[in-house]
Amino acid sequence: MRNTFLTALFSLVCLAGYAQQVKEPTLDKPEWSRPYQPFRIAGNLYYVGTYDLASYLITTSKGNILINTGLATSGPMIKANIEALGFRLKDTKILLTTQAHFDHMGAMAAIKKMTGARMMVDAGDSAVVTDGGSSDYEMGGKDMLFEPVRIDRILHDKDVIKLGDVQIVMLHHPGHTKGSCSFLFDVKDEKRSYKVLIANIPTIITDRNFSDIPAYPGIADDYAYTLDAMKKLSFDLWVASHASQFGLHEKHKPGDAYNPAVFMDRKGYDEDLEDVQEQFSRKVNAAGK
Repeated sequence: MRNTFLTALFSLVCLAGYAQQVKEPTLDKPEWSRPYQPFRIAGNLYYVGTYDLASYLITTSKGNILINTGLATSGPMIKANIEALGFRLKDTKILLTTQAHFDHMGAMAAIKKMTGARMMVDAGDSAVVTDGGSSDYEMGGKDMLFEPVRIDRILHDKDVIKLGDVQIVMLHHPGHTKGSCSFLFDVKDEKRSYKVLIANIPTIITDRNFSDIPAYPGIADDYAYTLDAMKKLSFDLWVASHASQFGLHEKHKPGDAYNPAVFMDRKGYDEDLEDVQEQFSRKVNAAGK
């Protein structure tokens, strides 16, 4: 029933698209589209994104998983990065996203068409993925921000995504978007295994008071939940939706030797969350005065 509803909704959105245009916002962020040399993070986890917009390839015995696709123009770059590592884009079987914003969903529809991969999305972001961002509580409007993507599976907190010898747990971390999420899974190299967290750091993007966002009445509660939940997570390595969020360029330079240990940075993770916690507390306290 759910898949039938989503298919119908997607068809309606496509028809509405004749009256809409995809208008990706223009921002002064050249690092979002700047090329970056792909590399092996740990085991079967690879970085295939741009200088700042992180995309991750997880290889498995039954095909591969791609998480995030950057801007609309990033598709060819991601394909080239995957091929540079010795893999094939067409072997991608599952597509995931940490959040349904244009800077992570821009090339998703194109890559889905090229690969036939199954798109799996946190339930909270399902409407935004289907309508191309036009219903997003902060960025939405009359135009689509990215090409809509048909969803093949709706995910809920702690759902498990399985492909070959890999199992990924999706963690519902809303606030930044209604369906922002992180991913927790194990990888293994020649020496050991690692528990990896791909974290969606819950940055606050709205300047409005939370009480002034009728499209997202539970936003304050969601941020509070997410910050609490993320502080309690255990992992060995972590990365994030943006390279700048986990200090990629301080930890890894193009051409560096394989070294998973540089991503063992609990201190940096805790500091990121503490920064967001302070922003959240100031916003809530200011609204209460």
